[in-house]
Amino acid sequence: MTRYSMIEDKNPREIVLLRGRGCAWKRCRFCDYHLDASRDEQANLALNRAVLAQVTGQYGRLEAINSGSFAELDESTIREVERVCREKDIRDLHIESHWLFRGTLPALRARFAEQGVTLHVKIGVETFDADWRERVLDKGIEEADPAKIAADFDDCCLLFGLAGQTADSMRHDIETGLAHFDRVCVNIMVPNTTSVRPDDASRAAFVREVYPLYRDNPRVDILLENTDFGVGEVK
Repeated sequence: MTRYSMIEDKNPREIVLLRGRGCAWKRCRFCDYHLDASRDEQANLALNRAVLAQVTGQYGRLEAINSGSFAELDESTIREVERVCREKDIRDLHIESHWLFRGTLPALRARFAEQGVTLHVKIGVETFDADWRERVLDKGIEEADPAKIAADFDDCCLLFGLAGQTADSMRHDIETGLAHFDRVCVNIMVPNTTSVRPDDASRAAFVREVYPLYRDNPRVDILLENTDFGVGEVK
């Protein structure tokens, strides 16, 4: 498992894949990232400390992900993230959070702001078709209004390459994301251990009709493979 990388093109930053207690939701039908978890706080701390030791502060910007929500990291690891931000002069910290943990974000923003660090919080929305999102993907976001979802978050993730998605629906999702969030991260579904399979026709429609429109947009990250940021089970 590769847990440190550097993103050098859009929004240059370092990125670390930390390990926490695991995702509290665990019901997203397409996701098996929650398997990267441990209840052993000391083992998590040792692993995360080694990963964070690779951070250089080159860009003053760090993304810390953990196959769940930042709030699900052990407090000892969160303190390590704070320490690295101080020592490496990190001024922007990108994290992820499930909708369930939106109530933790104001205090978390204030905690890091006291150290001169601005939090940028990403939520996995996957699609703004709320009925399809909940009925098919089981995301656990009971709010349908994109503006209300965005009220607590800065960035969003979208998931494409699934059966039923079209070039028009994917463009609409990206445009909705750009209208309400600072940044959009597009992930293309790849085979994993879940029963949800990538759809070749949907992926092809994205690559042919949608990707060229946003490839150079500085506010849109596009991951054709889930390891394109350089972390995870990089082949």
